Amino acid sequence: MNEFDIIKHYFTVASHRKDVLMGPGDDCALLQLPANSVLAVSTDTLVSGVHFFADMDPMALGHKALAVNLSDLAAMGADPCWVSLALTLPEVDESWIKGFCAGFFELAEYYNVALVGGDMTRGPLSITVTVHGTLPEGKGLRRNGARVGDGIYVTGNLGDAALGLQQVLGNIIVPEPHQDFVRTKFEHPHPRILAGQALRDIASSALDLSDGLAGDLAHVARASGMRAQLELEQLPLSAAMLASVSREQGWELALTGGDDYELCFTVPELHRGLLETALAHCGVKFTRVGRMLAGEVGVELTSEGRPYQLASKSWDHFRSGTE
Repeated sequence: MNEFDIIKHYFTVASHRKDVLMGPGDDCALLQLPANSVLAVSTDTLVSGVHFFADMDPMALGHKALAVNLSDLAAMGADPCWVSLALTLPEVDESWIKGFCAGFFELAEYYNVALVGGDMTRGPLSITVTVHGTLPEGKGLRRNGARVGDGIYVTGNLGDAALGLQQVLGNIIVPEPHQDFVRTKFEHPHPRILAGQALRDIASSALDLSDGLAGDLAHVARASGMRAQLELEQLPLSAAMLASVSREQGWELALTGGDDYELCFTVPELHRGLLETALAHCGVKFTRVGRMLAGEVGVELTSEGRPYQLASKSWDHFRSGTE
């Protein structure tokens, strides 16, 4: 099959969205924005050997490629609408393409996201996804809105994806009852779309956790010009984590491991009751893990009221770590 045969056979999927005026097959997609809305756009590239193993199950990879991008829309509180996909393949492997598309389109259908265009070329395996969402004007969650006294919260549990990676690498032995759970956390992240939407009128700032809580929260601290204080005993660790490593190792994985794709957000005390109601309706677990303070900009870690020093740093592509 040539490039156009592949696109026609595997990637031309009829969309039920009425806002797609022109999808794949022309020079550009034509999309209709709702009235009084703004467009939210995010792009991520996943490269073989950097973001995923070359032998990763293609269905899981298709899911993850879209999920990590939808997570960015969740962090803004946006409604997912459209996606474009640029796929670079070393060769035509129809079995691989079929599996990739199964994972990709299953998640796209779940969130009613239409594939509206993209590109395909030959080269080292890499995947670039651009997602588009919409927001009511003035409702987007940002990183720079945190204020002194705001509580710091996270959804779900932290560190399980990093634990799954360490299991695959053979660095940590996870007890058999938890092995499938942590591998799924690593390969099948769940974007918190509904939680992000519920936080639009409640949170003062938000972002998704891709590089570890310590490094990602530092972005909020810098953008907001204040200090974020984390209480490590409050970090939500799963039963799988507690069965596999020490509490301190669990903290390290939660703070620096990455790939959780949970949400981290700040909420004024005034909205604490609203938060509990809103996320309860979404069925999403959340935990208060710290607070925003005045003072030197950065992230302060505490354990039992005393400063705590990390042994490692959050992921960064071009340096050894992120402050």
